[in-house]
Amino acid sequence: MGELSSQDQSLMQDAIKARHKAYAPYSNFTVGCALILENGVVVTGNNQENAAYPSGLCAERVAVFSAGAQYPGVKILKMAITASPKDDSFHKPVPPCGACRQSIAEYENNQKSPIELYFMGAAGTVLKSDSLSDLLPLIFDKNYL
Repeated sequence: MGELSSQDQSLMQDAIKARHKAYAPYSNFTVGCALILENGVVVTGNNQENAAYPSGLCAERVAVFSAGAQYPGVKILKMAITASPKDDSFHKPVPPCGACRQSIAEYENNQKSPIELYFMGAAGTVLKSDSLSDLLPLIFDKNYL
């Protein structure tokens, strides 16, 4: 993380704080996400589980949907994601799941500009992707509808 810019380190710290607030009583796997918007606002999210598993939401979608609801039309520039069991024992970078990739792709496609993604475990190596399209090169979008 020390190799990141101070802005990117701060964004990852916001994601870590969000992860520690996650509601994950079933999986005990916590995820935090922080976005920085083009207006400078930081929006965070964390995973929210539910006993009826399909009813929960991942941290990335909580943050992206919150940004879309609160700041419609404002571009997402960067996203930081951190994930680990509650004991902070996982140190491999954890990328977004498929559902989150599709949701992020929708926003990236809609704003017609890439979203930088940074992801890590509880600590350790941080991976960077310049665009969601690097993680999901054959996205399904409105052009197929």
